[in-house]
Amino acid sequence: MNKKFAKESYTEMNELVLPNDTNTFGNLMGGRLLYWMDICSAMAAQKHSNSPVVTVSVDNVSFKRSIKLGEVVTIQAKVSRAFSSSMEVRMEIFAHNLPKGTRVKTNEAYYTFVAIDENTKPRKVAELIPESEEEIRLFDEALQRRELRLILAGKMQMKDAKSLKKLIDSASTH
Repeated sequence: MNKKFAKESYTEMNELVLPNDTNTFGNLMGGRLLYWMDICSAMAAQKHSNSPVVTVSVDNVSFKRSIKLGEVVTIQAKVSRAFSSSMEVRMEIFAHNLPKGTRVKTNEAYYTFVAIDENTKPRKVAELIPESEEEIRLFDEALQRRELRLILAGKMQMKDAKSLKKLIDSASTH
């Protein structure tokens, strides 16, 4: 199987927040942002897998700041780790106020996708090669996030989550 660098999956999407995207307070609706995030992260996963993908997990999405009517939303997505047929995609979201020239990070999240073949069956994906310090850190931490997802979905027992158990054990000794 081929190997790919994380940077090869990098995808950036921009959206202008219009009145139809906002709630009664003039803030971007969370559901609209999640929709845009799903599109952007799916494109990153498709770049990595060279195949259609389906969303299988949406991790905790942190809402650090509301995004206002008229701001430009920038979503940056990149595959942080690939497993057999699944890929974890990390996103960072920024709000730009173009007249003021400001840019603020508003959200971050991890989505998981599975690559599928022409029969909609999972297919193997390329191994991910992290390069930068941040990519290596995200790659290493991805196994812990995966184990947690599987435990929460009832597909793994805590006793079998070796990477997560090691993290918990090291945290409890400090």
